[in-house]
Amino acid sequence: MSCVIKSVGGMTLALGVMLMAPSFAQEPEAGALTPREQAVPTALPEEDAYQNPPESAKPASPLDVTDELGHSAHVFPQKGAAAQLNATTDTGPLLYHGGPIMPKVTLFTIYWLPSKLPNGQPATMVSGYQAVLNNVAADYVGHDLSSITTEYYQTVSGTTTYVSGLPSEVTSTGSLGGTYVDTDPYPASICSMPAFPGNCLDDAQLQAELLKVLKLKGWTGALDRMYLVFTAKGLGSCMDAGGKSCNTPKSGYCAYHSHTTLNGTPVVYGNMPYADPADCSGTSSSPNNNVDADTESTAVTHEVSEAITDPESSAWYTAKGNEIGDLCAYNYGTNTYDSGKANQFWNGHYYEVQREFDNHLYAIILSGCSQVGP
Repeated sequence: MSCVIKSVGGMTLALGVMLMAPSFAQEPEAGALTPREQAVPTALPEEDAYQNPPESAKPASPLDVTDELGHSAHVFPQKGAAAQLNATTDTGPLLYHGGPIMPKVTLFTIYWLPSKLPNGQPATMVSGYQAVLNNVAADYVGHDLSSITTEYYQTVSGTTTYVSGLPSEVTSTGSLGGTYVDTDPYPASICSMPAFPGNCLDDAQLQAELLKVLKLKGWTGALDRMYLVFTAKGLGSCMDAGGKSCNTPKSGYCAYHSHTTLNGTPVVYGNMPYADPADCSGTSSSPNNNVDADTESTAVTHEVSEAITDPESSAWYTAKGNEIGDLCAYNYGTNTYDSGKANQFWNGHYYEVQREFDNHLYAIILSGCSQVGP
């Protein structure tokens, strides 16, 4: 795929021309779906249908990107692109549209880190990167920022359930259900990006990696867990081989959340490409003395908060289609910890992450970005 630059809805995206994708996954078992087939949304069984479905489809938003198979992802725009999007002028509130939330969540981290990038250059993550992000995943649930999500709910068969704010599996590692480092090689690049020559993966390749690891580890899909897939510095990412959206510097995304299916069960995941602080951070503060990891931390909390409240793009979003993290992107609030370097303190760890949208606060002061929930 070759990329060109095009403005869509005020946001500059990397677009491309579709080429035949090379084989990037093992031959599927008989009757199994390929990663691209699994990317097509699958209806829930009739007994799992949600009451009060939305009367119309989710409003068109430049943050919702759909590939040629109809598979969608909701992206976290880079700082330079965020100012062009309607999220900056959307005041809320978040509205419920009848779909599922994640009432409880356990987080899993997957680090796809072979020795080389697709073009043969070294694949790296800065020292301490994995440790900081594992701490974020372990500490997120049950603390100030995640408490904001506890005011959001779902209604199923007449029963209303709120986000609990507690891990779905109580373990000694908090909300971190597991972590895995995969050193298997990256597949050949199927999208071409000037900023990442020869080094770009699309969503189908990411899903192939995710489903491979789930099978290897015996991990399963469900709406009580989320998988975060981190990749090396210097590896580009596009939503699909056709270049619907990419993490092109200054104009693309920092991360996205989406879902696929495994054995008929939803698998919620986040694509977490290595974030450039110049594009994906709105602060110069680094409480962990690790700028790359601290930048990625805010992408993690942004995606996890959005997945909890809108895992299938059918639950909580505004009249303009924006989610809980979009309305507060690059808004960090007041740094009250670690001598002014951090705005969150969880389990003895300091973090500098964006605020999230609080409907309760909005109802009081018509401004909803908050660092702690009700």
